Amino acid sequence: MKKLKFSKDKVKTFGRKVKSFLEKHCVVYFKKYPLLFYFVVTVLFNTLLLRIITVGNFLYLKPLFADLGMLFIFSAFMFLFKNDRRRKKYLVVMSFVTAIICVIHSVYYTYYDSFASISLLATSTFVVDVGDAVVDQVLRFTDLLYLWQPIFMLSCYFMDKKKKKSEKSFENNSDTKRTLIKNKKHAFIDMLVMGLVILVCTSIFMTKTEWSRFGKLWNRESVVSSFGIFTYQINDICQSLEPKINNLFGFDKALKKVIDYYDEKNEETTSNKYTGIFEGMNVIVIHAESLQTIALESSFNGVEVAPTFKKLASEGIYFSNYYSQVGVGTSSDAEFTFSTSLMPSSNGTVFVNYFDREYQTIQKSFEDKGYYTFSMHGNTGDFWNRATMHKNMGYEKFYSKSSFDIDETIGLGISDKSFFKQAVPMLQDIINEKNQPFYGTLITLTNHTPWNDLELMDEYDTTWTVEIDGEQIVRDYISGTTIGDYFKSVHYMDQAMEQFLSDLDKTGILDNTVVVIYGDHDARISSKYYDLLYNYDPYTDEIKESGDEGYIDYNEYEYKLDKNVPFIIWTKNKKITKEITVPTGMIDAYPILSNLFGLEENEFQLGHDILGNGSTDNTVVFTDGSYVTSKIYYNGQNSEIYSVDGSAVDEEYIRKNSEYADELIDISNDIITYDLIKEIKEKE
Repeated sequence: MKKLKFSKDKVKTFGRKVKSFLEKHCVVYFKKYPLLFYFVVTVLFNTLLLRIITVGNFLYLKPLFADLGMLFIFSAFMFLFKNDRRRKKYLVVMSFVTAIICVIHSVYYTYYDSFASISLLATSTFVVDVGDAVVDQVLRFTDLLYLWQPIFMLSCYFMDKKKKKSEKSFENNSDTKRTLIKNKKHAFIDMLVMGLVILVCTSIFMTKTEWSRFGKLWNRESVVSSFGIFTYQINDICQSLEPKINNLFGFDKALKKVIDYYDEKNEETTSNKYTGIFEGMNVIVIHAESLQTIALESSFNGVEVAPTFKKLASEGIYFSNYYSQVGVGTSSDAEFTFSTSLMPSSNGTVFVNYFDREYQTIQKSFEDKGYYTFSMHGNTGDFWNRATMHKNMGYEKFYSKSSFDIDETIGLGISDKSFFKQAVPMLQDIINEKNQPFYGTLITLTNHTPWNDLELMDEYDTTWTVEIDGEQIVRDYISGTTIGDYFKSVHYMDQAMEQFLSDLDKTGILDNTVVVIYGDHDARISSKYYDLLYNYDPYTDEIKESGDEGYIDYNEYEYKLDKNVPFIIWTKNKKITKEITVPTGMIDAYPILSNLFGLEENEFQLGHDILGNGSTDNTVVFTDGSYVTSKIYYNGQNSEIYSVDGSAVDEEYIRKNSEYADELIDISNDIITYDLIKEIKEKE
């Protein structure tokens, strides 16, 4: 799309007209209500501050004018109140509302690298369970800076009460009085129209891509960067109501689009050397909390952080370039995508907002194969609405917190060691009672941030010992840091896993069982700690800088690529030993496992069997429209490209993959929002 160009004279003329309009319709209100002027200016500054702290695009004018237009519209409603006192109170209340909005988005962005959604109100009760994590790892001083504005407005409000004499003098002027009488009748319309004019003028400069992202809203950062925080928030509210009104608008169009997509896709299932190789064997899926691949690759003083997981990876099928594709639902999104081969919802969380839809899941496929399906987790059944959603996914039983003896608590609940220890006899009972193969998911808990119960775990030394001038020097450089605590916690989880496998082996369960392990998502560790990990110099006890020998230029894209998680498929007899380096996503797990166990194909899957189809490249799509292939990482927020392997790619490669990413997100959202699997099955 070509950019609009304007001469300096035209810009000056436009500016004079805007100034004249403002003086005629708005300035008089600012003179009458200084508090109104303070409100608009200070809240506008807060929105600028929010963008500086989060996305950092404070030089962009479009979001600034968009927020200004919305503030004029917000201000217009003050004139619906009958007297000045109530109008001023309205401005104070709106100051607190806008400040709270900024605080919420600032805190949320720290944890998710995105902006909050009104649809997450349904999940707000979960914050209580992870309160320590929010305080220790997320909440920052800068998140509270926005509160200066309502405090300032409240002070101005009380000071304004002392200026009655000057106000009366102002109102006694005959010309001004006539103006004010007119203002009281037309102020609401004037301010509303002015706000709309600013928004319309701003919208002219929006690109086609920006409007597309505004409509889809899966790239929230980009929307805020272009349209401002208030336009984004109203758009988000409207789209969050979509599940409630989907039967009234858009259903037929979405249904046709999804049916056409699968008709065109029409991939024929082909057998390969891996088809059915694990058929009939039991399945234990380990949903490993916050387990990243970097933990398997790290060691200190010759002791590996995760020796058990690394050993399993070397003895089984290991997807070393595997990515979680979670959205705002984090762990629950990982479960959903792993089980359905659909993307998480762009609006809210499937487990909470769309739990009543019909989904084709891997649990149902195993059940059709004659398996008993169950899940185990040491937390309450209402956390992430698992008790309800697990039943809908096809688990016959959910062993939640009430099924375990909480004899040892670390972090959010029962320790992983106690959890695994108690799970072994439960698995034996299942085998004895059901007399059929089983598919079970065990969800770990201990490795959840903020990793502040390290004293309850076995000691793990994260120091670095070097020899300087013949003397052994111990550098305790990451102890007490977030990444140091994380590695210690992973080491504990690794020990729990080692004991679990040993106990299973003693019972004979491992003889006919496939163990599947996946990290549910990255650990949300700040990039500054990776810089410490990669660029710390133990000889100088300082962080290397650009130009120093051995310095690693750790940029934002290396940071994103480091968020990959392990995906391991292991058997005791080492039936297959293979490393897959092709980029693979959580969405691909169902097709891969389906082929290995000889299950019926999921006709609604969006992922691919990377192991069986011999692909050398694959596009892993993330919820914000970004994607990674074997060649590039594409940032959907700003359309930047980062070369993964150093090779050049043409525009067609980028265009094709970008269109694929957009379509994948759209199709998945339509399936979830409109309950289309149920609709399509009923039509068959």
